[in-house]
Amino acid sequence: SNADPVIVGAWLTPLLGRRIHWLGKREMFDWPVVGWMARNGGVVPVDRASADEAFRVAQRVLAAGQVLMVFPEGTRSPTAELQTPKDGLAMLALRTDATIVPIGVSNTDRVWRKGSFLPRPGGHATMRIGEPFKLGDVLPAGLVRKSAKTAATDVIMRRIAALLDPRHRGRYGDD
Repeated sequence: SNADPVIVGAWLTPLLGRRIHWLGKREMFDWPVVGWMARNGGVVPVDRASADEAFRVAQRVLAAGQVLMVFPEGTRSPTAELQTPKDGLAMLALRTDATIVPIGVSNTDRVWRKGSFLPRPGGHATMRIGEPFKLGDVLPAGLVRKSAKTAATDVIMRRIAALLDPRHRGRYGDD
């Protein structure tokens, strides 16, 4: 939901003791309050029409040893369930050998629904942090690129789903 980046950023930044970087659509920088928050909150603007640009920016952030937060689905879910993810996170992790820390955030749809201007008071959300891993350590050796990307995406999403309340797991809830 709209609350996910706020909750993740508010809790992880102090725990890590370092800035978290995010990729955000360039248009958000034009919005008065959101634009200010994005400029001051580690959001790196990207053109959503250019996946190559976003990928290069993400690689630069990781190459600099920085923390990059990625939401694999690329947008908020209208059903509060995990949606079909984009392959960008898996490709990025495969090409950079980055360590992935899966995070599951549950019940934020009850705090700040998609399409709502402001959060609702009194809501309760839960964030669970999984064990860090590298795809090279969990994928079978010798996978061709397309198979590796598909398998990597599935591993990442299943690890996130395991951290979520069952109602949010969607198609990854069969484990």
